Amino acid sequence: MSEQANRLQAATRRYFFRESGLGLGAIALSTLLNGKLLAGENPLAPKRPHFAPKAKSIIYLFMAGAPSQLDLLDYKPKLKALNGQQVPENLLKNERFAFIRGVPKLLASPYQFRQYGQSGTYVSNLLPQLASITDDIAVVRSMHTDQFNHAPAQIFLNTGSPMPGRPSMGAWLSYGIGSENNNLPGFIVLISGQQNPEGGKSCWSSGFLPTTYQGVEFRSSGDPVLFLSNPKGITAEVRRESLTALENLNQAHLRDVGDPEVATRMASYEMAYRMQSSVPNLMDISSEPKSIHEMYGTEPGRVSFANNCLLARRLVERGVRFVQLYHRGWDHHGTNAKDDLVAGLPRLCGETDLAAAALIRDLKLCGLLDTTLVIWGGEFGRTPMNEERDGSKFLGRDHHPRAFTMWMAGGGINRGITFGQTDELGYNAVEDPVHVHDLHATILHLMGLDHTKLTYKFQGRDFRLTDVHGNVATRLIT
Repeated sequence: MSEQANRLQAATRRYFFRESGLGLGAIALSTLLNGKLLAGENPLAPKRPHFAPKAKSIIYLFMAGAPSQLDLLDYKPKLKALNGQQVPENLLKNERFAFIRGVPKLLASPYQFRQYGQSGTYVSNLLPQLASITDDIAVVRSMHTDQFNHAPAQIFLNTGSPMPGRPSMGAWLSYGIGSENNNLPGFIVLISGQQNPEGGKSCWSSGFLPTTYQGVEFRSSGDPVLFLSNPKGITAEVRRESLTALENLNQAHLRDVGDPEVATRMASYEMAYRMQSSVPNLMDISSEPKSIHEMYGTEPGRVSFANNCLLARRLVERGVRFVQLYHRGWDHHGTNAKDDLVAGLPRLCGETDLAAAALIRDLKLCGLLDTTLVIWGGEFGRTPMNEERDGSKFLGRDHHPRAFTMWMAGGGINRGITFGQTDELGYNAVEDPVHVHDLHATILHLMGLDHTKLTYKFQGRDFRLTDVHGNVATRLIT
C-alpha cells in the first residue's frame, strides 16, 4: 500500500470534518473580507459602490418613541371638524392597538399649522425652526411599517427585521462601501434623551456581519469611548508594544483556526489605538466659534441632542460614513402630565427643533449638504384617536404603524417637496406609500448601492437589508 493510501486510511471521519471545516473557514474568511484583514489592510477602507452615489455620508436623527405626525407635520383639518366623535367602525375592523380598547374618539391636534416657504409645506407651531427651512427638506407623509411596539419597530426600521440578530443599516453601509477615515469607525452612534432606545444595541448591531462593522457608541461627555484611554502608568509606546505582541499571537491563532472573528478582533484593536489620538480632539466642541454654539444651542461638556448634532457634522466632515443620533422620549400616550401632548410633546420639540434645523443650515454653509443625507423620524406613527387609557383626562395617542411622517434633506433628495399623503383622518397612507423596506432601498440607492446586490451569505443563503422586498422611491430623488 502506498504512503498516500496509508494516510487516507488513517484519517478518521472526525479528522476529515475538522480539517475540512478549517479549510472552508479559511476560504470563507478570504472571500468575506477580500483578504484585507489577512493582509493587514483596513476592512473599512473605501470600496467602490455599484454606481455613482448621490450622497457620501448619512446623519440619521432617530426620534425613539415615535413623534406624533398629526401634531407636527401631517395637517388634518378634518380631525378638527370631527374632534370628540367616535372613530368610524370600518377603521376598527380587524384592527389591533397597543393600548386602545373599545371604540375611541377622534382627537384634533391642539396645535396650529401654517404653510411655510415657497414649498407651502404645513408645519405645526411646535417646530418653528424646522418651518424656516422647509424649502431645504422633503417631508414624507406616507411612511408605514409592520410593527406597532417600540423595540421590534425600532429594530425593524434599523435592520429590516423585527427580530434581533440582523445587521443594521450602518453596518451594511460600512460593509458595502467602507469609510473615508482610517482613524475612526465607519458607523458611530450618539445618544441623548431618555437613555438607550427600547430596541437597545440591536439597533446598531453588525448582526451576522463581522463585528468590525457594528456601530460604535460615542459619549458626548466624559471619555468619548469607554476604556479607550490608557490606564495610569501605561505610555503610548508600551501600548503599541502590547498591541504588536497581541497581534502576533492573534495572527498565529488565525492561521490555526481561520476564524473571521479573530481577524475582526485584530482590526478592532488597531482601530482603538488610532482612535486614542483622533477622538479626543474630535469630541472637543469648545473649539467651535461662538456663532456655531448659538446656532445649535450647544453647551460643551453637556449630554444633549444639540451637542450630538454638532458632533455629527464634525464626524461626516472627517469622512465617517454613517452617524446615527438617538433621542428617546417621544412616546406620548397621555397617561399622565409628563407623557401627554400638551406638556410632553412641546418639551421634546424644544430639545430638538433648534439643533436639527441648525444641522441643515450648518451642513449647507460648509458645503456638505449636497453629499450628506439627513433623515429625521421615529419607528412608527400615532393614532388620530385619543388613547384615554384607563379613563385618563390627558391627551395622548396610541402607537400606529399604518401611517407616519419622516423628513429628509441633502444627499440627492428633492428639496421643498411633500411626498405621499394619508387619508383625511391621517389613518392610512393613500398616495405614494413608503414601506420601511422601500426606505432602506432608497437610502442604499442614494449611497450608490443596489439593494438587491448588497448581499451577504449566511446560513446557506444570501441575506440583504431589504430581505426580498423594497422599491426605490424615485420621485424623492433629484
